[in-house]
Amino acid sequence: MLAAVTPEVLRIEDLRIGFALHGQLDEVVKGVSFRVPAGRTVALVGESGSGKTVISRAVMGLLPPNGVITEGRILFSDPARKPNGEAKAPLDIAGLPTDGKVIRHLRGGRIGMIFQEPMSSLSPVHTIGNQVEEALQLHRPHPHREARAVTERMLELVGFREPQRAYDRYPFELSGGLRQRAMLAMALICHPALLIADEPTTALDMTIQAQVLKLMKELQQDIGMAILLITHDLGVVANMAEEVVVIYQGAIMEMGTVDDVFRDPRHPYLKALLKACPRFDMPDGERLVALRDIPPVVPERPDAYRLETCGAPILTVENLRKTYGGKKNGGGVIAVDDVSFEIRRGECMGLVGESGSGKTTVGNLITRARAADSGSITFHGRNGPIDVRALGKDALRAFRPCMQMIFQDPVSSLSPRMTVLDIIREPMIIQGRGDSDWQKERVIELMRFVGLDPRFLNRYPHSFSGGQRQRIGIARALALDPDLIICDEPVSALDVSVQAQVLNLLKDLQKALGLTYLFVSHNLAVVHYMADRIAVMARGRIVEMATRDALFANPVHPYTKNLLKSVLVPDLDQRFDFEIPMSAGGASDPQIWPEAFRGINGGGLAPVDLGGGHIVLADRDCVRSDLVPA
Repeated sequence: MLAAVTPEVLRIEDLRIGFALHGQLDEVVKGVSFRVPAGRTVALVGESGSGKTVISRAVMGLLPPNGVITEGRILFSDPARKPNGEAKAPLDIAGLPTDGKVIRHLRGGRIGMIFQEPMSSLSPVHTIGNQVEEALQLHRPHPHREARAVTERMLELVGFREPQRAYDRYPFELSGGLRQRAMLAMALICHPALLIADEPTTALDMTIQAQVLKLMKELQQDIGMAILLITHDLGVVANMAEEVVVIYQGAIMEMGTVDDVFRDPRHPYLKALLKACPRFDMPDGERLVALRDIPPVVPERPDAYRLETCGAPILTVENLRKTYGGKKNGGGVIAVDDVSFEIRRGECMGLVGESGSGKTTVGNLITRARAADSGSITFHGRNGPIDVRALGKDALRAFRPCMQMIFQDPVSSLSPRMTVLDIIREPMIIQGRGDSDWQKERVIELMRFVGLDPRFLNRYPHSFSGGQRQRIGIARALALDPDLIICDEPVSALDVSVQAQVLNLLKDLQKALGLTYLFVSHNLAVVHYMADRIAVMARGRIVEMATRDALFANPVHPYTKNLLKSVLVPDLDQRFDFEIPMSAGGASDPQIWPEAFRGINGGGLAPVDLGGGHIVLADRDCVRSDLVPA
């Protein structure tokens, strides 16, 4: 136990929680004890399934009906005093009725919570203002006009540039970062003593994550609240927390100050978590160390054609453009604007940028999941070049096996009504590959490729973990033996240890099968680990492209520099500077870029070759020496 040096808002003592399943109680939280001091941030760290979120739900009195607190206490000490000035006695939340008046007063009033996925946590049929104001009216009733003013002030405080307009907008009209800000406003509108933040930035890109965390720090200082930060991201922990609690399979493995935990980790589990994080200083050839690495079982049968053509172009994209919402005479939102690049056989090409930069749209246009407005997509196949945009229905169907996709969300991309056997076999059935027996043998082979037990073929996706579901998605993408695989944020929904497993698997498969990847991501550390060359996208355009080493050693475009500055690394000697001014529009806001990168001198923007394949989008009247620092 940590010695109390400051007043505590929350103390959890020997907490045990079980779930009733088939008449038996399955214990998932096993004697957990820790504290959250007033005005400080405590990080609860662990993998998915370790019990972090269950503990937070117990504190809020939100356990599901089959969840039972079997032992222990959850003591909440409200720093607010009684009207006569006396301190309030600690409340044992574990002993309160979950639908009683006391817990309903605490929930949302004195204890606020930010949930992991803001889109599913916000009502789609109510405006942002209504939902934030509802929390205020439940705990601190105001006349409607005054309540709206208080709500708009809170929306402004959490970073909405036009709070009056934001009040009347619906969640689907907001970006992921703004939805998370709305959740933050809802949690803080009543000035809680304790904020529980459950994976508050997992779904956000780097620059928006940095903005939200900076905002949480500022509001913590203004309101004086304590924060229980639940996360698997050790970069966030190193930059936000004063104390760290490491949990594994419902039990605490290690706890201490952030300095103790990061500079002198003792438990093997914590050491393994730190080794599973991608780092920018990793030398070539170094692998991530996954907690439970499952190597693929790939037979040695190299494709002679892939070996002979390694390094030759496999895909050429020129002047690609896509607009949404416009009419024939123009208008609309330009999602992809004059994008050109080349992918070589056997390489991994990284495509990075903030949410909304056009990365996923480029992947969809290449695979013909969406139709481009203009430009060319040429696939250099075994029988000569193929104009992908010109393919008719039958020709496109015949072309599909050459290029496959791994999707971002392993839950929604797999049918819940199909077994694993049917999911992986489906592409073969559509393409008419082999008979039923051959298809089943191929599925068994693919299961071994991705490190899954073929005995699980008759199970459904819900019975697998997130990492296992992503492996199933990878097996399905490999079913037709494609030459090029587009990986669309394949690890963004996974925790750090499972992420290491999947990244290592993708690297092993690439080497064994001679695959080529287009790796789409907003996580720069992941792209640094995977990619040979990297293209950086902002506002629908590629603003910089270079080899991995050149891009990270000498970024030229201000957008690339801002992305790199926004990375939170799990290293106390490289802490993020939250005092850096941040644009509300994110790193892609051209107003914060120098003139040479905005094209305001009348010359227009064009790719400028800096040598060695390093290209940056800048004013065409600029000379190379203006862009490269001395």
